[in-house]
Amino acid sequence: MTASYEDLLKKAYTNITEPTATEERFTIPPARVFIEGKTTVLDNFAEIADTLRRDQDHLMKHLLSELGTAGKIDGTRAIFSGKFEQEQISTIIKGYVDDYVICSECGKPDTRLVKDARILMLRCDACGGHRPVRKRRATADASESSKLAEGAILDVTIQFLSKRGDGVVKMDRYTMYVANAKPGQSVKVKITRIAGSIVFTERAE
Repeated sequence: MTASYEDLLKKAYTNITEPTATEERFTIPPARVFIEGKTTVLDNFAEIADTLRRDQDHLMKHLLSELGTAGKIDGTRAIFSGKFEQEQISTIIKGYVDDYVICSECGKPDTRLVKDARILMLRCDACGGHRPVRKRRATADASESSKLAEGAILDVTIQFLSKRGDGVVKMDRYTMYVANAKPGQSVKVKITRIAGSIVFTERAE
């Protein structure tokens, strides 16, 4: 007996994989960051790596490179030399997700990192798309950080806010604080003091 059109259609639908709600349920755990002496601790590092389904060493290497510091994985935590803001680490993790996790074709996180002829590729299990992993540009050009000196006047663009509400600009290994500034705002500042990798400023006219 020949199957009816409706039966064939029903059979076809049963063989189709239901679209996942991955993009809806995919949520990056908020970074739990606190200062411990002269170090910064990312308390839920392992949880974030597990959620992203990425190797801890790969994520850690990216964080260390972007922060311009040294550090280590300590159990489920990541410890960085120096003092960094929670917003700064969260921004770096977001950038990692954009480059190393999310598929640019379908927007889902169902991806894997694979090597193809020594080129690191992001391959999507959801849609089959693949692309070379884009190398993120450094937060600021090294030539910019070479201009840092007490008394110098610079034009900078605020990247994010610190917990105290100050504007923050990352330049190579330096963190610059600008009072009364908002993310995306371009301001002219004068460097008043440099303490290690921390740069303090005041508005310049």
